Amino acid sequence: GMAFSGGASDAIVADVEVRAANDGSWTVELNAETLPRVLVDHIYFAQVSPQAKNQAEKDFLAECLQNANWLTRSLDQRAKTILKVASEIVRQQDAFLVHGVRQLKPLNLRTVADAIGMHESTVSRVTANKYMLTPRGVFELRYFFTASIAASGGGDAHSSEAVRDRIKQLIDEEKPVDVLSDDAIVDMLRESGVDIARRTVAKYREGMNIPSSVQRRREKRAMASAGR
Repeated sequence: GMAFSGGASDAIVADVEVRAANDGSWTVELNAETLPRVLVDHIYFAQVSPQAKNQAEKDFLAECLQNANWLTRSLDQRAKTILKVASEIVRQQDAFLVHGVRQLKPLNLRTVADAIGMHESTVSRVTANKYMLTPRGVFELRYFFTASIAASGGGDAHSSEAVRDRIKQLIDEEKPVDVLSDDAIVDMLRESGVDIARRTVAKYREGMNIPSSVQRRREKRAMASAGR
């Protein structure tokens, strides 16, 4: 999943909008601008149907009306499904909306599907390439589905996205004379309750295009020398 902020979000039109309500809950609404607009002109049908010259033409017009009605019902059902899924995501990820990425919960498609009584494949389909505007920015709906990483103390599991954010913060705050190795990051995460393997830290770090500790140390030394 991806999150967008600043200039990047200007090009994204959210399908769902989330706002804080006065009672502390969240208001979840579909963005009408992104919904397909299909209207069936029943007045026109009433005008042309009496002009049918034979049964074949009558059947053809009736079939056209039936197909048009089916399409509008399908689009309406799809919109309701998107809203239902988005509302459940908001319910599950309330702490993220209030506190930020560190509070993003591990969540999978099945959990949402079971909660709203739908098939997992339906949830997967309606969340593809859909975006949600929240007080914290615009996020792809898939962003809210993250893998689970166990807690070292047996408490609540951590989401992989929250752990990535923590790794990035640790590296951002490291001192030039004390660059953190992946093993050191593992130890620090375990101290804060995250049970994670070194290879997972390396995978997440590389996924964020952050160099190894050896390369970061070399770069920081070069910058320090250039600044003298």
